[in-house]
Amino acid sequence: MSDSGLGKGEATRQRILDAAQDAVLAKGFNATSIEELIAECGLSKGGFFYHFRDKNDLARALLRRYIAQDEQVFEMVFGRARALVDDPLQVFLLGLRFLADVMEDMPNGHPGCIVAVSCYSDRVFDSDIRALNAAAVRQWRRRFRGMLEEIAVRYQPREPVDPDDLADMVSTVLEGGIVLSRALGDPHTLRRQILTFRLIVQALYVPRAPG
Repeated sequence: MSDSGLGKGEATRQRILDAAQDAVLAKGFNATSIEELIAECGLSKGGFFYHFRDKNDLARALLRRYIAQDEQVFEMVFGRARALVDDPLQVFLLGLRFLADVMEDMPNGHPGCIVAVSCYSDRVFDSDIRALNAAAVRQWRRRFRGMLEEIAVRYQPREPVDPDDLADMVSTVLEGGIVLSRALGDPHTLRRQILTFRLIVQALYVPRAPG
């Protein structure tokens, strides 16, 4: 086993994915070549193609890993919130604060979203990758829609709002905050966007009248 606890083959696969993620976030999928990843990782062509059949296969693995990592972050921050409070609205609000803190802890700001980048380059990918992108967005929508449904048992919005639209705003705020942070060169922008969204949600809901 390597120092990371992974077998040699899996460690090589992760090294390729790490290099691919850095390159894709820096310049996009179109401008990232298999040849540069081979050189970056010190592999032969055979060594690369042992792990990934082609660029679509690499993109698919990269997306799946990124989506799984995002899910781990969501599980961590909202799970931590649930362990501290029982009220569903407070769970959501506290989880957003924890999420903002996680993003703030990234020393150079959030590097970018593989899901978003792959959407910009979807014409170069097969239908499986486009479907994987859509599934990720729906998965996040279901997660936050479920939390909003729990909130709706005790609270009602001041104005009519579609719960799917509000759930999607979590992704919108995250993606938009990443773009703003990078455009402005301010790694703190993403945290502020999350906390502003938190204030909006807090102001939106009021307790339901008894009975």
